[in-house]
Amino acid sequence: MENSNQIKEMVKQKYSEIALQDKETNESSCCGAGSCSAEVYNIMSDDYSTLEGYNPDADLGLGCGLPTQFAKIKKGDTVIDLGSGAGNDCFIARKEVGEDGRVIGIDFTPAMIEKANANTQKLAFSNVEFRQGDIENMPVSNNTADVIVSNCVLNLVPNKDAVFADIFRVLKPGGHFSISDVVIKGELPDSIKKDAEMYAGCVAGAIQKDEYMALIKKNGFTNITLQKEKSIHVPDDILNKILNAEELATYKEGNIGIFSITVYAEKPKSCGCATDCCS
Repeated sequence: MENSNQIKEMVKQKYSEIALQDKETNESSCCGAGSCSAEVYNIMSDDYSTLEGYNPDADLGLGCGLPTQFAKIKKGDTVIDLGSGAGNDCFIARKEVGEDGRVIGIDFTPAMIEKANANTQKLAFSNVEFRQGDIENMPVSNNTADVIVSNCVLNLVPNKDAVFADIFRVLKPGGHFSISDVVIKGELPDSIKKDAEMYAGCVAGAIQKDEYMALIKKNGFTNITLQKEKSIHVPDDILNKILNAEELATYKEGNIGIFSITVYAEKPKSCGCATDCCS
């Protein structure tokens, strides 16, 4: 992998392609990024179909959790979804906020924004909108959101520290987030880290779980809670395209774990200082 800008362009290109794929293709790969597997079905994503507000046209099978299920969304809230894709989590959140609430989806892939807007028009929602932008510098004013959700997206961003800093900026004092993401324990092989498909597939860009949790604390959040954790199994027929036999054996013998986690944290109601440091 190269520098941050090159990584972002690669992810944008990949997710433009993924926007045109069917759900089954995306679920049998790692977050939709190539290398489909015949070994298992639904490698990462959870089943949304039983949740109120679910719309199958918006479900691309790209997530690694159900953050809206844990997000404590209330009627009238303003909710922002980071990496909103075709709008799946936004439409679930819209059911939670009701007619008096507001939902904003942010995605930096034009093809995803186009797909999400088409879904919104079909559903005739007036309180759901999608904005193209970078979640390291969201096109949103300070202190806007009551709740921020995201589903398997931060792992795609090179500068995760900047994302958490911007989440803090955009949340209202007392607001909170619930984010599902991919993290690792142990050291991934270099060939996985350098593989573009595995980066776009939410694995190569993942960081250590302890480092991820530390970034949340560093950026001023409190009441940090691990709401859910599950192990992710990457099938051999995907790994065989990246690792040779010796590397695969070492990978399996090593203390390496890939996990989907859902994390909750709050922005303090008051910073305890005279200046407006919460904005």
